[in-house]
Amino acid sequence: MKYLGNTGEYFELLEQVDQSLINKDVIEDQLSMLWLREDGNEITIDAQKHHFNKDEILFLTPYNKFEFHSDKSYRFIRFNTPFYCISTNDSEVGCKGILFFGSNNIPHIKPTSSDLLILNTVWEMLVIEMKSNDDLQFEMLQMMLKRIMILSTRIYKAQENYPLMASNQLAIVREFNYLVEQHFKEKHTVAEYAALLNKSPKTLSNLFGKLNNKTPLQMIQARKMLEVRRLLRHTEMAISEIGYEVGFQDIQSFSRFFKKHQGVSPSEFRQRVEENA
Repeated sequence: MKYLGNTGEYFELLEQVDQSLINKDVIEDQLSMLWLREDGNEITIDAQKHHFNKDEILFLTPYNKFEFHSDKSYRFIRFNTPFYCISTNDSEVGCKGILFFGSNNIPHIKPTSSDLLILNTVWEMLVIEMKSNDDLQFEMLQMMLKRIMILSTRIYKAQENYPLMASNQLAIVREFNYLVEQHFKEKHTVAEYAALLNKSPKTLSNLFGKLNNKTPLQMIQARKMLEVRRLLRHTEMAISEIGYEVGFQDIQSFSRFFKKHQGVSPSEFRQRVEENA
């Protein structure tokens, strides 16, 4: 079921369709919520295998490439930024919020039984509203999606013991993560991102220190590694081309970087992927 707005807004509900279609029909600026409905799910996300169980919910950005290894039931919500970010752009529940760019990991939640009562109710309301066709449909769908995002954000913050920081500080962290997603191929230093944010590199380091998370530089490097693993797994690009794609001018420095973070060379990683395919 799809909603298409007059100015490019896109919203879609999927339930137990051919899993191969999910990656083939990607929309621009897509944000997604994957709600798993059975135990024993094995999913590769950006060339890393993960295991999830029933009623775990994942939040994925346009940059995540994933594939299923088990035929399980699920619910899938996807939407573009024009649909959801019109009024919530700077909120922690918006498109730059905690669930999408607030973490360098794949955010996922494990709702309680009381949480699931609410989520199931809102899902059923979304299904009903998708059949409407009047001037209020957009506002209704957006309102119900926001309800899901608010509840999911609360669950995630509680499960992750999310640090108590001033809202303006958290906004800087999320904006940094968002900028890294956009510019990691050509901007490789903390100073470059600090300049975009009109902050000093030391300010960024202090903020990330409060999160007990990776340093800003480690965040940049982790994003480069994610892209490299994805290209090694899903393309036939030469290793030297992949290194150049993420900012390395010679294959030796790229290979050293990859082995330091992955433990094996790029060619060994690709070979293991092919052997396990």
